[in-house]
Amino acid sequence: MILIVDFGSQTAHLIGRRLRQLGVTNEYVDPENALAAIKEKNPRGIIFSGGPASVYQEGAPTIPKKIFTLGIPILGICYGWQLMAQLLGGDVKNTRKEYGPETLKLTKTNALFSLPNGEFTVIMSHGDTVVALPKGFTVMGSTRSVPYAAVADETRKLFGVQFHPEADHTQYGLEILENFACDICGEKLAPLELSPDSIIQSIKETVGDKKVICAVSGGVDSTVAAFLIGKAIGKHLIPVYVESGLMRPETDSRVKEIFTKLIHADLVLIDARKRFMEALAGITDPEVKRKTIGKLYVDIFQEQAKKHKDATFLGQGTIYSDVIESKGSKHASHIKSHHNVGGLPKDMHLKLIEPVRNFYKDEVRQLGRLTGLPEDILMQHPFPGPGYAIRIRGEVTNERLEQVKIADKIVVEEMKAAGLYDRVFQCFAIMTGAMSTAVKGDERAFAEVVAIRAYESKDVMTSQWANIPYEILQKMSSRIVNEVPNVSRVVYDITTKPPATMEWE
Repeated sequence: MILIVDFGSQTAHLIGRRLRQLGVTNEYVDPENALAAIKEKNPRGIIFSGGPASVYQEGAPTIPKKIFTLGIPILGICYGWQLMAQLLGGDVKNTRKEYGPETLKLTKTNALFSLPNGEFTVIMSHGDTVVALPKGFTVMGSTRSVPYAAVADETRKLFGVQFHPEADHTQYGLEILENFACDICGEKLAPLELSPDSIIQSIKETVGDKKVICAVSGGVDSTVAAFLIGKAIGKHLIPVYVESGLMRPETDSRVKEIFTKLIHADLVLIDARKRFMEALAGITDPEVKRKTIGKLYVDIFQEQAKKHKDATFLGQGTIYSDVIESKGSKHASHIKSHHNVGGLPKDMHLKLIEPVRNFYKDEVRQLGRLTGLPEDILMQHPFPGPGYAIRIRGEVTNERLEQVKIADKIVVEEMKAAGLYDRVFQCFAIMTGAMSTAVKGDERAFAEVVAIRAYESKDVMTSQWANIPYEILQKMSSRIVNEVPNVSRVVYDITTKPPATMEWE
């Protein structure tokens, strides 16, 4: 097995996921327990993940230098490579920050970097950089601003990369991890299949004869979660759809269809539009907004639980990208409080059951296929749990809610008309809160700017903005400034993840 030392990177969990894809068994350990875990598990290889800290920061996570003397191959990624360099006598400094795609040029090859091409795109996300190599290390590859982007000490089987091979948008990233696991560590590949049956059995054992209030939205994650829970406990599943007024207009009818035709359970529909608008009044801070929404949802679910004897659990479609952005591991940084994770109140009485919590979007879709859900459900575009509230920068008002709904509808319609909708992971409009001057009917107008975001992704951890033809963007822009009241202009967001998150809030 491969032991992964988790220093808190947003993509640390992806390392294990990629190794699972290859069929390599792996486990995680916090750096504080790394040496003990190595002695207990006797891994064939070790991977140091990235992390948000600086190696010189007070209290930054570290590991005992003794680990480098055990003769076990080690691959350091980003912070993991910087820490390795510092502990072994190299030098790390805060020089030029890099976020997003860069081109790596290999100057040498070895077992780790035996790849089809010597020049390829990698995903960077770092502030510090190694500026002097430890003794025994050789440069294998560089980017335009990072001379030691790929290095190796062949004698001690120590390797470092400043980029993230686990990120989907790093070319040959999977090949690099396979080379490390197989050619350097001697692991044998035995592909590990996703198993809905084991998840269903686990739900049965956890829930027993109790009932589950299951939050459903018609989206992929909550539908797959509800389907798995339903297969485990049958009529003890109580799906609840809360009409917050913040979702796309057709959502309620979609949810009804799912629970009439696919998941035969008694759906509970609750109209809470007034409660949500009242709760959000005057709130402009994105974190407060998310936590307000999360608390109100839970309040409503707990109210429903009181109406059903033995309703002990709250089922959710939480996936791992929600978890890690809400500071889901010990050394991770807090990015945003997802309403179903960091937005949950501390005094919640229901116990959580989240069947797909440790999976990514593409894995959740595959689980759905294996359980028999149709493609039109599984391949629909994601829509955030807090809905349009986090696509309105600033206060959510009835007027701005109506604006974003019209703009969003235009974006979706034009993408579908151009045959592009199914080629992107997500596309939507944002009320930016920025104001600009416009000329409408020969008169001055000072109105809001609308942004359009469309991107390609598999697992929500990295993304590339979609290359939409100019003429399609022009149609969107023309329609939005003409059909959406009090809008001055339209801009297109061309930021990758990293550094941008998928949503603006």
